[in-house]
Amino acid sequence: MPNDFNQQIIDEFRAHHGAVGGYFEGARLLLLTTTGARTGTPLGFLPDGAERVLVIASAGGSPRHPAWYHNLRANPQVTVESGAFTYPARAVVLEGEERDRAFARAVEAEPGWAEYQEKAGRVIPVVALYEIEQDGPPNIRAGSLGEAIKVIHDGFRRELALIRKEMADGTTLGAQLRVNCLTFCHGLHYHHTGEDMGMFPVLADRHPEAAPVLARLREEHERIAELVEELRAAVSAESDAASAHAEIERLATELEEHLTYEEEQLIPLLEGV
Repeated sequence: MPNDFNQQIIDEFRAHHGAVGGYFEGARLLLLTTTGARTGTPLGFLPDGAERVLVIASAGGSPRHPAWYHNLRANPQVTVESGAFTYPARAVVLEGEERDRAFARAVEAEPGWAEYQEKAGRVIPVVALYEIEQDGPPNIRAGSLGEAIKVIHDGFRRELALIRKEMADGTTLGAQLRVNCLTFCHGLHYHHTGEDMGMFPVLADRHPEAAPVLARLREEHERIAELVEELRAAVSAESDAASAHAEIERLATELEEHLTYEEEQLIPLLEGV
């Protein structure tokens, strides 16, 4: 892509915390910065569980590997911007059967990857990006704690909307869609656990009057955890797409009510922390 086109995407991605319009509207995008690069490269990615995401070095079907791929082969420590978070990561190029399975999942979810592979005339690499754990709080592109919670919530909203659309568009659960659901479930569990153990005790100490609100939010976390487990079970059933679709819709309804209530009640408190 021309640099000016890339820059437009980068600017929009950063301004809207990962959401972009136009040709890439609704796509899962991240910005990848490698050693030697001046700024991030916009890339589509595949969720792949709790520890990593996958990117594909297609270069639009070019016969040559993209520059960012050569950069990370030379130095595998990279920086990832996910919309809500920025974090250091370790890049690992998948090999053999692991690469083939990951690429097959990608093709099943989006046949355009196969077209790129045929056009390229080379084996298109698949790269896993593993987050490197850091001391201290996560790096969130937000000016305040209140804004940060809204940014994180909106990230969950976007991913859930994508999963709902993917389920509505098909009659079966493909392998990548199952991974998308399970990755979303883990992320939501991790977020709520962090709130229960970290943010809520701080708010309870500084705002005793918020005790009823925090108690309600903890109860809602327990209810959503039940829905998440029901979705996990439905997704794990090899052929029951209808059950999984029903569970994702139930989760979407209750989760949106929870997120909206939490924002209404906690953002004013967080702005004062």
